[in-house]
Amino acid sequence: MDALNELFVNNRQWAERIGEEQPGFFKELAKGQAPKILWIGCADSRVPPTSIADLLPGAIFVHRNIANQVVATDPSCQSVIQYAVEALKVEHIVVCGHYGCGGIAAAMGETVADPINAWLDPIRAIYQQHREQLDGIDDPQARKDRLSELNTIAQVSNVCSSEFVKNAWSNGQSLAVHGWMFNLADGLLKDLNVCVNAFRQ
Repeated sequence: MDALNELFVNNRQWAERIGEEQPGFFKELAKGQAPKILWIGCADSRVPPTSIADLLPGAIFVHRNIANQVVATDPSCQSVIQYAVEALKVEHIVVCGHYGCGGIAAAMGETVADPINAWLDPIRAIYQQHREQLDGIDDPQARKDRLSELNTIAQVSNVCSSEFVKNAWSNGQSLAVHGWMFNLADGLLKDLNVCVNAFRQ
């Protein structure tokens, strides 16, 4: 069985299982979505949000890209934030990085071809901002992991700088922005204890 056929077989089995476990689930799902969480994560195939949180479709609104970046000039990410905040009225935005991120490793290595190279420039800037701390970490993997954390924290700040998020706070909307990490080695989420729930000048 090739990889694409396997997807269809697995999908049918999954749909039948969910239909048996939760009769009427798909009929309700088709009526619309009302997630409480926007998840901004890495495009890495090993970090699917609903799977690692053991949730069904409809629970999380998702945007993913290389190294979970939030760039003010990226219309895709900003459109997702706008829709999540203004239309869906999500209550939480989670920026989730992960250890062992290939984008982080690439940003710390040799120059790669565009457009990936240009996409990684903000991560290189984060490295320069924290160079003394990062260069003080002897273990190369630990250094990459720390940069992954610093990148996630920086993206939380970028989310908070979004006009859509600032407007929501100005209008009294309940909204909190969080920074998390996912550990591929044990499958567990880690809270970086970065939570912002109001605009700060």
